[in-house]
Amino acid sequence: MEEQSSNLKWWILLTVIIGTFLGRLDQTIVNLALPKIINDFSISVSAAGWIATAYILANAVFVPIWGKLGDTIGRKKVYILGFGMFIVGSVLAGLAWNLSSMIVFRVVQAIAGSADYPTAMAIIAVTFKGAKERAQALGIWSSSFAAASVFGPLIGGPLIDNFGWRSVFFINIPVGIVGILMALAFIHESRAEGQATHYFDWWGALSLGGTLSALVLVLDQGPEWGWLSGASILCYALIVALFWIFIEIERRVSEPIVDLKFFKIPAFVNTLGNNFIVFMGMMGGLFLIPIFAQSFLGDNATQAGYLFMPMAAALMLAAPLGGSLIGRVQARYVIFASTLVAGIGIFFFSFLDARSTAWSIMWPLCIMAFGMGFGMAQRTNIIASVVDQNEIGIASSILALARNVAGAFGIALFGTILNNRIESNILRINAQSWVHSNVPADISSYIALVISKAQIDAYDYVFVLSSVIVIVGSFFILTMKVGKERSDVTVHVE
Repeated sequence: MEEQSSNLKWWILLTVIIGTFLGRLDQTIVNLALPKIINDFSISVSAAGWIATAYILANAVFVPIWGKLGDTIGRKKVYILGFGMFIVGSVLAGLAWNLSSMIVFRVVQAIAGSADYPTAMAIIAVTFKGAKERAQALGIWSSSFAAASVFGPLIGGPLIDNFGWRSVFFINIPVGIVGILMALAFIHESRAEGQATHYFDWWGALSLGGTLSALVLVLDQGPEWGWLSGASILCYALIVALFWIFIEIERRVSEPIVDLKFFKIPAFVNTLGNNFIVFMGMMGGLFLIPIFAQSFLGDNATQAGYLFMPMAAALMLAAPLGGSLIGRVQARYVIFASTLVAGIGIFFFSFLDARSTAWSIMWPLCIMAFGMGFGMAQRTNIIASVVDQNEIGIASSILALARNVAGAFGIALFGTILNNRIESNILRINAQSWVHSNVPADISSYIALVISKAQIDAYDYVFVLSSVIVIVGSFFILTMKVGKERSDVTVHVE
């Protein structure tokens, strides 16, 4: 492949940033629109939760499939196909008439949106061949995740208030069309050398999809079903059986959808494990913040959303800064420091109480986000460096998959711990307290105070536990060793 001009490379980067930004922006805005959707469709909050659950399930299942397809049939083809499907899904979701139709159309969006991460990362890796230049590009690209978090509340709130919830889907159309035109104009087709075959591991894809569906479903619905309920036990059985089938298939096929040799690379496994720990701890703690702000600080949903804007700004600052250290400081030290800082940021949430202010939430969020973002480009760059360049798409999709599963696992785990801790705190505080009055109003106040104290103490406990997991997990990355980084990229170009 002839050396691309410097300007063209950055246009390609801007193109994939638009796709990544749009996908993350959609998730943020749709969450803001849920109250309006609940009202229009006359559904319960629990039922509306399936709008998010269906999206998470479909996204998790199709990330590795798109990654493999990009490596085999061409990343540009897959990227544009995913973008086009996303626009169609957005139009359909904007026209949804009830909960069932909304869930189906959100699944279409999720399937399309899951094509972005593995193909975008692979496109960046084959476009920016030099290690230092690639690191800079990955850092800038990573910051688009944070940018979407910033602009989500800013764009979504006015759209929903002035044009209704359907507008949050229709806004994807003009942006999506621009993104497709840019992809057609700037991105060169590439695929892994020798991988353009007519075979695709459909059985592996189906068994992996079934495993992930059962896993994400039980993580999402387990707290409501009960972890030992019949539905949960059925999911556990399906996870074990289908995962065993998947491993047996992948060991035998010539072109597996997930090459198991990846897991023989220590740097790959360590990076994946660190990524899982960071996102489990972060998502497990972060999902509680809006709930705490609305329950104890008196914020409404929009105000709670604005608390995260400084966090996103810190993430946008940290991602390219951490990327600039690639090749200058060993990756394990940067990732260790970033994970440690993120854990310390989470720990500061344990000081929250009913007298806290918005600032009490925002500055720990900034510390946590800065730590998380500082190591983001390092992790993606390791994945791009230690695996065969022919399989960078599927390798990066495994990284994305680990993030999705870790987030779902963290939310389920810490949500369950929170509820159990509240119940035990109520019993403990009540046993240690008393009220010298028979007046109903006094007794009601006493009960409210006990519950409030029990809840705040439970939140503090979960934040401490989350921070300990992240901080302890940070030390494991120090054992990672990465060989000399390759700067060559062998691809088939059309």
